[in-house]
Amino acid sequence: MSGRVLSTEQAKTSIAKLQSIINQGFTDQITALNNEGQTLSDPSVWDGPLADTFRSTTWPETKAALDKAKQELEQLRSQLQTIAQNIMSAGGGA
Repeated sequence: MSGRVLSTEQAKTSIAKLQSIINQGFTDQITALNNEGQTLSDPSVWDGPLADTFRSTTWPETKAALDKAKQELEQLRSQLQTIAQNIMSAGGGA
């Protein structure tokens, strides 16, 4: 592993953009997608052959992917402050 430390203005900008995207409701949108998928999974709301496929295959796979994405975004959100501090410590605070 290299001992080199580099922090550019681009690094500072990128971390700020990541924070903005996550903090401005990206995880909320994933929650909203999950809610609508659950609604469509209810046979009293939508039924038929395509609905069966949606309930048995499409939605479970999609929900798992959305849940994983949300979990990873939450982990990234918790790490962003440390990342930002490390960038500043590496000389990006100028």
